Amino acid sequence: MKIRFLFIVILFWCAKGYAQKFEGLALTPPMGWNSWNTFQVDISDELVRGIADKMVSSGMKDAGYTYLVLDDGWMAMERDSLTGNLVPDPKKFPNGMKVLVDYVHSKGLKFGLYNCAGTKTCAGYPGTRGYEYQDARYYASLGIDYLKFDWCNTDGINAKEAYTTMSKALKAAGHPIVFSLCEWGTNKPWLWAENVGELWRTTGDISAIFDGFLDHGTWKQQGVMPIVDLQIGLRKYAGPGHWNDPDMLEVGNGMTVNEDRTHFSMWCMLAAPLIAGNDLRKMSAETETILINKEVIAVNQDKLGIEGFKYKDKDSLEVWVKPLDKDNWAACFLNRSQAPVKVNFNWKEEIINDTLFKKTLNANQQTYKIRNLWSHSMQGDTQKPLVALVPSHDVIMVRLSK
Repeated sequence: MKIRFLFIVILFWCAKGYAQKFEGLALTPPMGWNSWNTFQVDISDELVRGIADKMVSSGMKDAGYTYLVLDDGWMAMERDSLTGNLVPDPKKFPNGMKVLVDYVHSKGLKFGLYNCAGTKTCAGYPGTRGYEYQDARYYASLGIDYLKFDWCNTDGINAKEAYTTMSKALKAAGHPIVFSLCEWGTNKPWLWAENVGELWRTTGDISAIFDGFLDHGTWKQQGVMPIVDLQIGLRKYAGPGHWNDPDMLEVGNGMTVNEDRTHFSMWCMLAAPLIAGNDLRKMSAETETILINKEVIAVNQDKLGIEGFKYKDKDSLEVWVKPLDKDNWAACFLNRSQAPVKVNFNWKEEIINDTLFKKTLNANQQTYKIRNLWSHSMQGDTQKPLVALVPSHDVIMVRLSK
């Protein structure tokens, strides 16, 4: 009788997926770099080595950027005719992939690859449909650390089943790999993916536009602010080891410095993965300063893993807050308008309750020191109102410490 009961319990847990993915991965939002936003399929061995070198020399590695991820276009147009394995494009990667993975690892970084749940990738290369376990074994043999798994060419395929199959294949291959579900939020992965992967896309593709979208006719790339709006209501699904992913960063790809700073700040407030998408080898000093602001990154990487939320919204000025470890808080004053906006925020009149995670910011009971995370300066405490001018499309981001 006891054996039968134990068998039933095991079946229940396996059906729920609790034994499915690797434990202990991505306990804070993953940080790294991805090739797609800037290079699309124009990638090579030389590019990867140059990016890896720059991640180290620029200080990005020391700031927490760990994963170097090759997106679509790394493989040849056909699988190996004898084994069925994926084949790295011999022109782009003449030395094969394992040598390149080893080079990235030698820099103290981790390596990621891309594929797709469909029959072909978004750029028309071989997809994984029907090859899940074989591809997982191939990735394990390379020693990669991260897999981005897209959702093109998937007519008639059930998203939950497809991603669950790939997750099980990665686990069966025996090599821990962070699993990034790039399903675009179409099938609401936040409802079912916690035990499937470590992060899941909540929206379609991002573009280097602050507001609005980039229209391609049959599909649209969304701007930074529309993507922020789409995150509202999803924070209850995120936490250590399972993150909402509003897509990669467009910092350094054509927006203004103010807009880049706002973009980065909001991704940190949202506890979003920080995956840079610019050409690191050519980034400006302003871009580097934004991407390597360790004080802002610390908000993103806070070990509580609580996603921030919009507390207040008036006249294009939004106030976002995020509970942090040791009962500290982060606050971000976001100006979405075309003109500067004055902030006059009286902490003692604003009792902020995070009812979802049972956290309260009450300046009448506790005085907090205020540090501006972009100017790297102390700005008094919560005994007095915060009075400042926020430029157009910019933020004031502060940390409140007990």
